[in-house]
Amino acid sequence: MKLSPVFLLVFLAICGTVSAQQVPDFQFDPKISNPLYTNQNGPVVVVDEAHHNFHIIKSRYNAFAKVLTLDGYRVKPGTRLFSAESLSGVKILVIANALNAANENEWSKPTPSAFTPDEIEAVNKWVKEGGSLFLIADHMPFPGANEALAATFGFKLYNGFATDTTAAPFPGSKKGPDIFKKSDASLASHVITNGKSKAESIDHLATFTGQGFEIPGKAVSLITFNDKYKIFLPDTAWKFNEATPRLPIKGFSQGAVLNYYKGKVAVFGEAAMFSSQVTGKDRVPMGLSHPEAGQNVQFLLNLIHWLD
Repeated sequence: MKLSPVFLLVFLAICGTVSAQQVPDFQFDPKISNPLYTNQNGPVVVVDEAHHNFHIIKSRYNAFAKVLTLDGYRVKPGTRLFSAESLSGVKILVIANALNAANENEWSKPTPSAFTPDEIEAVNKWVKEGGSLFLIADHMPFPGANEALAATFGFKLYNGFATDTTAAPFPGSKKGPDIFKKSDASLASHVITNGKSKAESIDHLATFTGQGFEIPGKAVSLITFNDKYKIFLPDTAWKFNEATPRLPIKGFSQGAVLNYYKGKVAVFGEAAMFSSQVTGKDRVPMGLSHPEAGQNVQFLLNLIHWLD
């Protein structure tokens, strides 16, 4: 298929954008003034690092861990495969962009599961018995690696890139984040977004590309796509052309929560919204430090408090 000159320019611009190195912003200061727990005596939060995760505490999720630690949680890296033994004593399990070893350096299909069947069974049982799972699977290839785990809770992930096609023709070509607001119902009114006080109330959130997914009947979508969005389904991450399959995702979610037996599940299709990173030589802020993401820190706290 012959590509138009306009498309080629857009595609080259996208490649230049996504190839710019994303590095953690270790200087990010969330300024938590009223921590929920004092002296770091809160519940144990484990951030998975045993599955080739793209986001871990010492790098891209340094800011994530900093927010929770300042709120009094005991945040620890998870270095073991999932089992009843490794999950014992854990209150909240965070899995951020886990991958199968085959895709650690090759973001192309196929994208096999990051977890063994035994691990998936162990996590599901742990949640049933009262654990809280915070599962984050960003754009392709991460949905493919996490879909089997998400499916056990009734979520259907899509291994692609969610894009507001009225603002940008292809993923990565839009300047700035996507904004979801209560005023247009793209951000739900819920105990998590309403908070326990006016200071904790969230009226908008910023996300940075990611994917969209379908939720089970008992789940609640906190972030919901409108009819402007489509999901692109390439064979290789960040490689798009005019023939790349895409589908409308009006009504799909990018963040949802579910009460599951005695436990709780939060599934999010975007990871950068909970990070703080900078990109390119100009150190453009991304994630929690972005000027339009001013309420993302409080949202993260509200979400963790709900999972607690």
